[in-house]
Amino acid sequence: MPTKICIIEDNENVRENLAEILELSGYEVHQAEHGRHGANLVMEVLPDLIICDVMMPEMDGYGVLKILSSNPKTAQIPFIFLTAKADKFDFRKGMSLGADDYITKPFDDLDLLEAIEVRLKKNKNAIQSIQANEHEQSSKLIDEKAAYVFLKSLAENKESRLFKKKDIIYSAGQTPRYLFFIESGTAKSFQTNSLGKELTTKVYQTGDFFGYGAILHNESYHESTAALEPCTLRLIPVKEFQNALLENKNLPALFLKIQANELVDSNQNLVEMAYSSVRKKVANALCALAIHEDNSKPIVILREDLASIAGVAKETTIRTLTDFKDEGIIDIVDNGIVIKDLKKLKNMPQ
Repeated sequence: MPTKICIIEDNENVRENLAEILELSGYEVHQAEHGRHGANLVMEVLPDLIICDVMMPEMDGYGVLKILSSNPKTAQIPFIFLTAKADKFDFRKGMSLGADDYITKPFDDLDLLEAIEVRLKKNKNAIQSIQANEHEQSSKLIDEKAAYVFLKSLAENKESRLFKKKDIIYSAGQTPRYLFFIESGTAKSFQTNSLGKELTTKVYQTGDFFGYGAILHNESYHESTAALEPCTLRLIPVKEFQNALLENKNLPALFLKIQANELVDSNQNLVEMAYSSVRKKVANALCALAIHEDNSKPIVILREDLASIAGVAKETTIRTLTDFKDEGIIDIVDNGIVIKDLKKLKNMPQ
């Protein structure tokens, strides 16, 4: 995905010149003609870097920076001021508000690009450092591997139940009785609207646990779950799972982290379903099914189920699969889908 840069500049010639330089350098450029529009645009686009003029109508660059600096979503985006003035007062005021750099007009193309690259690199390093520190702190608090091993041992010797393809495992509104562990097969959770149309919200593979959300929140299921293919499940009684949460200090923290990650994934899925192309949606659905699988093993799934996961019509899904086959990304053997180029599916353009 290309790096996004927002240009906020009221002079059309300067703005268009900047945009041309950046687009030729491979950046995705978004433009605003004044400060108020620019602040709104940044909130919408969430770019990787902002170039902003100081003197503008409606709202000057200092006002834009102050607004964006106070918003957690935009506060960390590198901000470069662009101005024809170069006295010490402008520098001090800009830097005191949190600007990362200052470029004066007229500017040299190479100097501009170098300043952008430096700021992007510094910001990337800072983000990676923060993420590494958060992961290290999280690892100290949660032994995820030990928690998972403990859960698997809890599932051993529990009741094993076989569900055929399309069998309902539990329905929305039911009270939880078990935590489920997939010993083999694939399952899906889904919601159904008033017209009976299904939307798949999550796909579970061999080795996954599911059904814990309702147990942790002590409520009935908000969605239904069914077998996508024949499934062998281990059923852990709710009481045993609740006792395990009290006995093993890693489990509550692990499930809180899992739920937080699922919330992020769910929000991302909603955005992609709203704005992604059909090709991207079908590609994402195939990636979700292949994530734990040997790519050479066919994915056997009904086209209506695949369409439900992708959030598109069945006929559209079939046409898209045919296109992927013609492009050599997948192969279709009998009713199974063999992924030949997982990288292309993951990097499918929006």
